[in-house]
Amino acid sequence: VLFRSCIEESKNNIKNILDNIKNMNLNTIIVHVRPFSDSIYKSKYYPISDTILNNNNEVPDYDVLDFFITEAHSRNLKIEAWINPFRISNDTKLDNISVDSIYYKFINSSDAMIINDKGIYLNPASVEVRSLIIDGIKEIVANYDIDGIHFDDYFYPNESIDLKSYDEYIKNGGTMSLNEYRLNNISILIKDTYSSIKNIKPDVKFGIAPEGNIENNYDKSFLDVNKILSNEGYIDYIMPQLYFGFENETKPFIDTINIWNSLIEVDSIDLIPALAFYKIGTVDTYALSGKNEWIENSDIIKKQIVISRNVSNYGGFSLFRYDYIFNKDKLNENIEKEIMGLKEVL
Repeated sequence: VLFRSCIEESKNNIKNILDNIKNMNLNTIIVHVRPFSDSIYKSKYYPISDTILNNNNEVPDYDVLDFFITEAHSRNLKIEAWINPFRISNDTKLDNISVDSIYYKFINSSDAMIINDKGIYLNPASVEVRSLIIDGIKEIVANYDIDGIHFDDYFYPNESIDLKSYDEYIKNGGTMSLNEYRLNNISILIKDTYSSIKNIKPDVKFGIAPEGNIENNYDKSFLDVNKILSNEGYIDYIMPQLYFGFENETKPFIDTINIWNSLIEVDSIDLIPALAFYKIGTVDTYALSGKNEWIENSDIIKKQIVISRNVSNYGGFSLFRYDYIFNKDKLNENIEKEIMGLKEVL
């Protein structure tokens, strides 16, 4: 009876989330279905995520993803599955890694790496790793009435995870530089993900949410932004994390969104800027001289939405994240005013 009560509480929480989104006149929710090479649904590839276990570490007696989808669609909301493709853990300990997981064999091999102060990650250069990721995506698309698959910016975790793979590549006659090799590995994953989705359900969207700083995509994540935005067959939308204010000294919002928009050369690719609801009312140190903008103003998000609607490839906007809009414990005076502005533009 107690466990059944927990299930009902869990389901009611999901319903409440979706009701809040619907009542705000938003139309899509992006749900984290695989944060750590795990799943919030029954998968033959990935172990169940501890994010949906109850207080007794028991697996819910219902399919969380299926329930999310059914309830979202009953409210005329779209729902996308958010995946971190290469991240296994934020912890370097192996205690929480299931020995039954299909990728456990990658641990302590060149297909994965334990990175000090960061966690455990799969190797983006590994063909076997990429195949596992694609198989997991096919599983979702084939088994669930999902509206989209979504990657964020977790691609290359560091610059040493693939060195053995690259050495092997060179020994076998490869001619790409290390940077070219890395960019190509991520491009292959993205293109294969896109084609795998479309081969099963052409209407399911595929998009990624890279860093808003274009240079970091090349220098750290090894995401070839220009390639995927100037060629068909990679993505349906790009959702750069434009977590910058108008007064950001190095990446002012207007200049940055215009640069992203100018990179899109495929008519079918939408630009959906991700906006920083989480920064409202806080000091933005990285903005340098503009660090106090989010404290001194309470209409930034509203203005960013209006400006975004005027770029040529506009396909909507997204807000990071739900908690900072609907969690009363996180509210501050600026957030309350920003929410009023959000309601006005919606």
